[in-house]
Amino acid sequence: MSRIQCERCLRPQAHCLCPLIPSLASRTRVLLLQHPSEVRHALNTAKLAALGLRNAQLRVGETFDDLAPLIEVPGYRSALLFPGEDARPLAAYTKDPDQRPWLLVVPDGTWRKASKLLHCNPLLAALPRVTLAQVLPSRYRLRKAPAEGALSTLEAVVQALNVLEAPACFDGLLTPFDALIEGQIAAMGRETYERNHVRPIADKAAPPQ
Repeated sequence: MSRIQCERCLRPQAHCLCPLIPSLASRTRVLLLQHPSEVRHALNTAKLAALGLRNAQLRVGETFDDLAPLIEVPGYRSALLFPGEDARPLAAYTKDPDQRPWLLVVPDGTWRKASKLLHCNPLLAALPRVTLAQVLPSRYRLRKAPAEGALSTLEAVVQALNVLEAPACFDGLLTPFDALIEGQIAAMGRETYERNHVRPIADKAAPPQ
């Protein structure tokens, strides 16, 4: 028998995160394009970002036939939050001569799935790219990062907004994320977590080869 889910956060009702999800206003608009494989993922961080931001939208799919009106919104300048050779580091609005707010398009999925979203949607791939000039360490303790500096979708959005809209802080979006991580650790047991997900201190201190 399947567990009853919360229709909003998609978590089992006994572990509903909705009381922890804020409702934050932002000048920046965030469009999250989620690969279908991520929808039922236990750690669906794009969903948390969409629920916690008033000026955010979540769309699920692999090919988006209606992408143009989603990314060409009057009054906004659109960019893809994704690494690339020509990616421009984000800076606070107060330091940018172009005062139009950003519309940040954020692909959500594994690196391979996110790259496929770009391949399947030429308009998406054609957008100018922006990145974080400085990436803070990830709090995603349950998954090995594919590369140094890798973040969950929610963490990337939070760090981007903290840069753009400083001194405003969007760390409140991470409250349900932290609770979700702690719940997963509790479910597997602390011993199992430490055995499989915590690197020994000696490994952390070891210099790169």
